[in-house]
Amino acid sequence: MNLMSIRLLMTGLLCISFFLCMGNLIYGQSNSINWVKWSDVPALMKKDKKSTFQDPKVIKAINKNFYAVKFNAEQKEDINFKSKVYQFVPQGNRGYHSLAAEITQGRLSYPTFVFLDEELNTIQPIPGYQDATIFEMISIYFGDNHYKTVPFKTFQESYK
Repeated sequence: MNLMSIRLLMTGLLCISFFLCMGNLIYGQSNSINWVKWSDVPALMKKDKKSTFQDPKVIKAINKNFYAVKFNAEQKEDINFKSKVYQFVPQGNRGYHSLAAEITQGRLSYPTFVFLDEELNTIQPIPGYQDATIFEMISIYFGDNHYKTVPFKTFQESYK
């Protein structure tokens, strides 16, 4: 049985958003990513450790292994996550949510993809936009738990 992983994407346009994906076993595929709320993640992980862009290969890789959750990195509402309350941090005319800073290990660049393990601990933040081929490979690397036994460079060289 495949252990699960989590992916979080932070993207910045007018509204900064996070997308969290949690890995799982094979599920039925669809033509779009299935988004869920951040607050629903703990219950979903207890019930069914599962998954959740436009490229069919990326959609397949994400939906096979992940949950996707939209999270506004500038939201003002507190979030209780892993027995800790995370709050909005005002900064000039804007600000950021402390949970965003936590899971990106303080590297708030947009976008940033953050992979978390099944215990919701950060594995790796990946800054910058990724093309579909690279994102699919990264999703498989983390979603299928290759990161636990194979260095990324080795995985990348052997990836089809």
